[in-house]
Amino acid sequence: MSNTTNEQIAYIALGSNMGDREQWLLAAIKALDANNEIVVTAVSSIYETDPVGYTDQDAFLNMAVQVKTTLSPEQLLLQQLAIEQQLGRVRDIRWGPRTIDLDLLMYHNINLETELLILPHPRMMERAFVLVPLHDVLAAEHELYHQIKPVVEEALQSRKEGITLWKTISWPNV
Repeated sequence: MSNTTNEQIAYIALGSNMGDREQWLLAAIKALDANNEIVVTAVSSIYETDPVGYTDQDAFLNMAVQVKTTLSPEQLLLQQLAIEQQLGRVRDIRWGPRTIDLDLLMYHNINLETELLILPHPRMMERAFVLVPLHDVLAAEHELYHQIKPVVEEALQSRKEGITLWKTISWPNV
C-alpha cells in the first residue's frame, strides 16, 4: 500500500450463488487484495445460506473480509463494483442470482449517506448471512468490535436459522 498514514479498516460482505460459488468468492478476495490500495487482513469462514428476498434461487455461499485501505469509502465501493463486473455480475433481478456480490458494510467509524453509499450498511443488522461472517472477522482488540459485538450476538440468537458453516479457509493460504 502506497501511503499507510491514511489507512482505514473496512469490512466487506461477499456472496455467490451461481456456478462454482467458492471460486467466485476467492476470486473476489484475490482481486481486492491485488489492488495496491487494499490489503485483505482477515477472512471469515464460508457459510451456506438460504436466499433472502427473492427466494426462487439456489443457496448462497457468504463470507466477510476485513481490509486496510487508503481508498475513500466511495473509491472502495467503485472498486467493488468493478470487481463484480469483472467477475460477470449481472443485475437483472433485485436480490437475484449472482456470480458475486460485494457489499461495503462498514468503513472505519464513518457514518455516511450519499446517493451512492450508506454506511454502515443499512440492512446488515437484519441479515444473519452478513452478521455471522462479520462476527468472524471483527478483531477483539478493535474498538468497533466492542461496539458491535453485543448487537451482533443478539441478532445471531434470533436469526441463526438458514445459515450453516460450509468451510473454514485460511487467508492468505487459499
